[in-house]
Parts: sequence; structure tokens; C-alpha cells
Amino acid sequence: MTSQAADGPDTVAASRRSKITPEREKEFFDAVLEQIRECGYDSVTMEGIAASTRCSKSTLYRQWKTKPQFVAAALRARRTVRFAGIDTGSLAGDLRQTARAAGDWSGKDTKLLQALGHALTSDHELQQALRETLIDPEIRALRAILGRGVERGEIPAGHPALEYVPAMMFGVLRVRPVLTGQYADSDYLVRFVEAVVLPALGLT
Repeated sequence: MTSQAADGPDTVAASRRSKITPEREKEFFDAVLEQIRECGYDSVTMEGIAASTRCSKSTLYRQWKTKPQFVAAALRARRTVRFAGIDTGSLAGDLRQTARAAGDWSGKDTKLLQALGHALTSDHELQQALRETLIDPEIRALRAILGRGVERGEIPAGHPALEYVPAMMFGVLRVRPVLTGQYADSDYLVRFVEAVVLPALGLT
């Protein structure tokens, strides 16, 4: 019996996958997400990514069997929580800082959301990966910020606007490019927080 037969197909497949270094994997992930931003999800192909990163398409297909799996892996690999660690000592200060943080990455992430477009509604794995990486972690961090404001007595726990703060913050990020053709940068988001979010919460 050969060692390949003894190990079994799963072991052999894992061995093949391990040949891609973390640095090379990051190059693949960066390339696919950037091409999606620039060209749209439907225009990006495994063959195109292979050509741009100077690898064989079989390398990509061996590691990720389909384009949706590849893109979902790229989304999960870039997971980071931008709102984590924000704690200025006041809820108003935290929300202003949250707005600044969101403005720093709104262009790239909003563009990515727009470029993924219909694929998000038709592919559950992509949708789940997007929620895990770009949406759910930030909502949890934002709710933690709001929870600290409640604990400090700055706002009552039953305030009706608390539920809608994540929708307000993420909604303006998504809708401003549609309304004006511009992304919501830090200055715009701070003004939005001061004019809309803080008054809704009874804060100044």
C-alpha cells in the first residue's frame, strides 16, 4: 500500500492545501476583494485572480472549490472589529469616535458591499461570511458602547431609540453613495451623529 493510500484522500488534500503560505493566501484574498471592488462580483473569475497573482488556476480550485467559497474565505480572513476598544468615558464621545472610525473604512467596505450586490442574496455562504466579518462584530461592539452608556446612567435602558442606533449608523454608510455619489467620510458621519443620533437618544 502506498503512503497516499494509507493516509487517505482527506490527508492528501490537506497536505496539498498546506503548500500555500499565509503570505501567499493573503495575496490571493487581497486580489479577489480588490477586483470585486473595482469590477464587480460577476466580472471576477478564478482564472483572472490566478493570472493577476501569477499562479495556476488549479492552485485556487484545489484550495477553494468555487468562487463563492473563495470570496467567503477572503471575507472571513480580513475580520477586524473597528469599534472595539472605543471607550471615551461618555456615550456621546463614544458615538463620535465610532463615527470617525466608521469613516476611516467606509469607502472600501461600502464599495465592497455594493460590488457584491446580487450575489449576497443568492449565495447564503457569502451572505453569512459578510455578516460575520463586516456587520455582526461591529453591531456587537456598538451595542456594548450603548450598554455602557446605560450603565453610567446617561440614558435609560428602555429608551426607544437604542434599538435603532445600529440601523442609523449602518444605514447612512450604505445610503449616502446612492443619494449623493459620495461615501460617508469621518466628518460627515460625526455631523450625522451630532444632528441625528445624539438628539434621538436625548444627548448633546
